[in-house]
Amino acid sequence: MPESGVSRAQQIPTTHTAAGTGLPGRPATPPPGPAATTAARRTGLLVTLVLGGLTALPPLSMDMYLPALPAVTDALHAPASTVQLTLTACLTGMALGQVVVGPMSDRWGRRRPLLLGMVVYVLATAICVFAPTAELLIGFRLVQGLAGAAGIVIARAVVRDLYDGVDMARFFSTLMLISGVAPVIAPVIGGQVLRITDWRGIFAVLTVVGVLLTLVVWKWLHETLPPSERHTGGIGDALRTMRALLADRVFSGYMIAGSLAFAALFAYVSASPFVVQEIYGASPQTFSLLFGINSVGLIAVGQINGKILVGRISLDKALGFGLGVIVLAATALLLMTSGVFGDVGLFPVASGLFVLMSAMGLAMPNTNAQALMRTKHAAGSASALLGTSSFLIGAVASPLVGIAGEATAVPMAVVQLVCAVGALVCFLAMCRPWQQVAARI
Repeated sequence: MPESGVSRAQQIPTTHTAAGTGLPGRPATPPPGPAATTAARRTGLLVTLVLGGLTALPPLSMDMYLPALPAVTDALHAPASTVQLTLTACLTGMALGQVVVGPMSDRWGRRRPLLLGMVVYVLATAICVFAPTAELLIGFRLVQGLAGAAGIVIARAVVRDLYDGVDMARFFSTLMLISGVAPVIAPVIGGQVLRITDWRGIFAVLTVVGVLLTLVVWKWLHETLPPSERHTGGIGDALRTMRALLADRVFSGYMIAGSLAFAALFAYVSASPFVVQEIYGASPQTFSLLFGINSVGLIAVGQINGKILVGRISLDKALGFGLGVIVLAATALLLMTSGVFGDVGLFPVASGLFVLMSAMGLAMPNTNAQALMRTKHAAGSASALLGTSSFLIGAVASPLVGIAGEATAVPMAVVQLVCAVGALVCFLAMCRPWQQVAARI
């Protein structure tokens, strides 16, 4: 990359496309002047929108559906714990799909695995519209998650293909912001869809979104990994690298702590529709509003962490404080939901959930950052491990929150407290933040 800091993506509009591959070539002489600058900006915006859409699709698939969970329970005559498995299935698919699609994109390029994943996503989502039983819905939510994982993995890979240095860091920050905004608007959209149709209409909307995004990817997202840079190392090399990463105690400590924090968050995601609507009698629209407010808290604290705290205090201090706040919030939620303070109503419980969600803005980014700092030469495999472990542990937590039925929020609070305490213990016992341990991988 030139030292001027111009990203590879900014060179795409002035290149010729290799026949039959969609691969942008390289210009012999970069054209100067305002026209080139305008083209570069347009390309940067286009890439941002396309990759932002791919990043936002998985949270849209998860969270648009949340306000409809009680309705699905009634319509399919299934218990709450069974319907919550539709969330677990989707999350499990997203976890496993990342491990599969990543090596595929390194071997065959970005476009083909991505387009294949998008087509399968559309088909699986369309079948969910007509699912007659909870079991069939669970099965195709699994397929939906497997296919949707292509967008998560390949969006990150495309950014790495196109950008270097500061440009890459800035682009990743933009994608993280988009992925944080998507959960804010998704339940709101889902709640509005439920005003005019039933829960099947949410999957119909997701099908349309998937079709449009597939067309956008096919038309505007060129291949970014040249054939000369692809490799055939196979799964064996990836597994050996991951085994070395897991043998690093500090890396594993950050990975487990981050995954348990995510599980506490996902316990809220899967249980809150029943807690807010069934136990406290709120409407789907009120639930969507509260969910959006909590997501805004997470985003705001995450931005404070990235813009203000980083560079002023150590990441471990911010991480430890965030995990401590999550433990306190989960403890308060358990006391409130178990009746220690009597019938507290929706507002105190919603306040506790807001504090817990907001503290995730300190816990989750800093666990990922600290883990990746130890993996200079294995960042791709480390990223796959971090993502997969978070999704899998979150998937385990999901059905546990409904184990005692729909009439109590105690299981949600118990799962959150156990996960929060576990995350803090792993952080202290395995990462040992008071020690300075050099990276080995």
